[in-house]
Amino acid sequence: MYYLGIDVGSSSVKIALVEIKSGRSLGVVQQPEQEMTIDAPQEGWAEQEPEMWWNHVCEGIHRIKQNLGVSRKDILGIGISYQMHGLVIVDENGTPLRKSIIWCDSRAVVTGNKAYEAIGKEKCDKHLLNSPANFTASKLRWVKDNEPEIFEKTAKFMLPGDYIAFQFSGEINTTVSGLSEGIFWDFINDKLAQDVMEHHGFSNDLVPNVVDTFGVQAVVSKKGSELSGLLEGTPILYRAGDQPNNALSLNVFHPGEVAATGGTSGVVYAVTDNLSVKESSRVNNFAHVNYKRGQVQNIGKLLCINGAGIQYRWLLNNLAVSSYDEMNTLASEAEVGADGVCIIPFGNGAERMLLNQNIGTRIVNLNLNRHSRAHICRAALEGIAFSFVYGVEIMKSDGIKAEVLRAGNDNLFRSKIFANTISTLIEQEIEIYDTTGAIGAARACTIYKNGYGAFSGYMKNDHVKTFTPIKDKTEYKRAYENWKKELELIMNK
Repeated sequence: MYYLGIDVGSSSVKIALVEIKSGRSLGVVQQPEQEMTIDAPQEGWAEQEPEMWWNHVCEGIHRIKQNLGVSRKDILGIGISYQMHGLVIVDENGTPLRKSIIWCDSRAVVTGNKAYEAIGKEKCDKHLLNSPANFTASKLRWVKDNEPEIFEKTAKFMLPGDYIAFQFSGEINTTVSGLSEGIFWDFINDKLAQDVMEHHGFSNDLVPNVVDTFGVQAVVSKKGSELSGLLEGTPILYRAGDQPNNALSLNVFHPGEVAATGGTSGVVYAVTDNLSVKESSRVNNFAHVNYKRGQVQNIGKLLCINGAGIQYRWLLNNLAVSSYDEMNTLASEAEVGADGVCIIPFGNGAERMLLNQNIGTRIVNLNLNRHSRAHICRAALEGIAFSFVYGVEIMKSDGIKAEVLRAGNDNLFRSKIFANTISTLIEQEIEIYDTTGAIGAARACTIYKNGYGAFSGYMKNDHVKTFTPIKDKTEYKRAYENWKKELELIMNK
């Protein structure tokens, strides 16, 4: 018997099957095999068709069932992870009224800033734990202001994962974690943020019903069964945004536990029960997957680094090398600090942790007579690692004390240089696990009936390695201070 996990990203949909008894992953498929399209009708805009996600979900389910020879009657639950902060709006029949405005769309920045001023910075920080910024509520207000004919037809708004659950079941609902990522949740009053609704002139009727993160949220309908190939009545047992889900996938549930992701962008996600918002302009705060109204107020503090793996991928494509392994080997030929070469990796748009400055990527102190590809590769890995350390320092100033740091075995954390640099500078072991968001979403289905202990037990065979801080960190500290000095010079220009 199996659980099915779905991870709806902006580049692809991943589908995983895990064995219920052991939690062992039977396999993961990616649909489509090439990246999904993102439409950008204007600069700074990013949209996708919700139906495209659903079609790829259905195709992926058919593929994995066929590949593994699994019958639909043997799939006993569905877990859903999804790209955060997107907006899906539907009419009274559940039909999308426009393309989804997805997470990386920046059109509603001004809208969010106006809401921050109008509602009041102190009230937003205290009750919402964030500025309204460019999140789902601000995107919905943008539609109201700029596409009033569409807004008038809107019956409900949804997050991307809510839409997938709706397509399976015909029921429109969401979670507290989902509402919080859209900046619709009041953490002090532990309910829908009426200040936000009133400021924007939104009716409460637009809000989906709220269900628990773990539990029977809905079941696959006859129509959902015909399209997806799953058995009618199969329950949806879990749903969360991709970053809370990535933390769950790494068994990060409790205060002091931190998850790190080193993909195209980098993320540091720390769980806390402290409602501090000292760094709310640089760090986001959302209800974690195990937040429970009136009981457990676990918050996920999320710090995102846009310029991370995308820079290393750029080097791969432009440095006459054949693979990341070759780049890592080259990097190991250079000493710690790359003989003074520093790379500032922030070339993927404005960085929230740098107070939304867009400073780009810089290579500094390059000597054409002495430095080689090896120094560039080392400086790139160190520059990205230093940006993680810089982020951890921001988290610490916001009251986070990391007791456990876990990361997935993805491209950056496969690099010994990258992981050792972070571990040494933050003086913390980094545990590496071989798991994914889709696998985590599938495994999360067990929590409803069997609790967190059963989920943790699934991970006993996932541990790959642990990076331990290097005892003599003198050269690492010197290199980091040099990098930080260059960063501050650029930021203060």
